[in-house]
Amino acid sequence: MEKFLKFAFNELGVEEISGPQNNSEVLKYARETNIDGITSDEIAWCSTFINWVAMKAGLQRSGKANARSWLNVGLKVTDPEPGDIVIFWRESPQSWKGHVAIFLGISLDGSRVYCLGGNQGNRVSVSAYRLDTVLSYQRLAPSKKIAAPQPVLQNGSRGEEVVLLQDALKLLNINVGTSDGQFGPKTEAGIKELQTRQPGLEINGIYDEATRNLLESLLQQ
Repeated sequence: MEKFLKFAFNELGVEEISGPQNNSEVLKYARETNIDGITSDEIAWCSTFINWVAMKAGLQRSGKANARSWLNVGLKVTDPEPGDIVIFWRESPQSWKGHVAIFLGISLDGSRVYCLGGNQGNRVSVSAYRLDTVLSYQRLAPSKKIAAPQPVLQNGSRGEEVVLLQDALKLLNINVGTSDGQFGPKTEAGIKELQTRQPGLEINGIYDEATRNLLESLLQQ
């Protein structure tokens, strides 16, 4: 998710041009993702922006200009973390209208969701939306199949292989916190949760050959 957030933050400040002129940067999001219908920077482009950022980061895309198309992309999660996708309803939950952005966090009073997105105040910006308008949080997977890292990894392990392991676990909706490359108590607990998914597998919190085989089979489903 680090690349995803990096590409998105790099676009902060891109905004529409009022009047007949168009900002070519806004139109670029649609052109480079082959999304039809975005001929003006005043046509809603929140979904187009997320599609572009996902493309740059090598993640799944909806391929559509409507915000609610993201409800069918990735894995639905109930405990979002920065870099997940958040979809909001507009006007009513039953309306076809919506907004999609990148989840950053929730306000201390629990009433608002902070997110980074396009077409927020007519620009790429960080904004807050009411928590009670959230339709779903979605976690995007790599557009190419993710490979299970090589074993053996255990409490105290560090490095890129641990990042890959943490990302893979989160795709199975196993909460291990931030993918920081440090195999600590949260990652160990995540491995134990994974190991419960195969009867007879030793639940020891160590990412060994047998656990890798289980992880790989689940990722391929």
